[in-house]
Amino acid sequence: QVELVASGGGSVQSGGSLRLSCVSSGHVFSRYYCMAWFRRAPGKEREAVAIIEANGNTTYVESVKGRFTISKDNAKESLYLDMNSLDSEDTAMYYCAAEHRRIPCDGGEWFYGFWARGIQVTVSS
Repeated sequence: QVELVASGGGSVQSGGSLRLSCVSSGHVFSRYYCMAWFRRAPGKEREAVAIIEANGNTTYVESVKGRFTISKDNAKESLYLDMNSLDSEDTAMYYCAAEHRRIPCDGGEWFYGFWARGIQVTVSS
């Protein structure tokens, strides 16, 4: 059974950093063509924060460019999101997602077939 498990959330003060991790079980990590981190802030829709393609190309939402970095380690079957200079606007539930289909990655949540449970990130000022 394929499963994605995210970890690393928590509470941090404004300006601080956190690293989110997402581990894949089932030895299928190398088959994922697109992987992404999404977030849903209170009262807002879920949005794609960062996407990484199989070739390593990355895409970020404008609000996190220069502060967040998405990366993956195929050997550890893990996806990461390094978040720096956090502010209250980053407070949200964060989700990792993956998709096998070898088509251009999309930022819509409909695109991804595999999801981890959300983890809470709270940034206090």
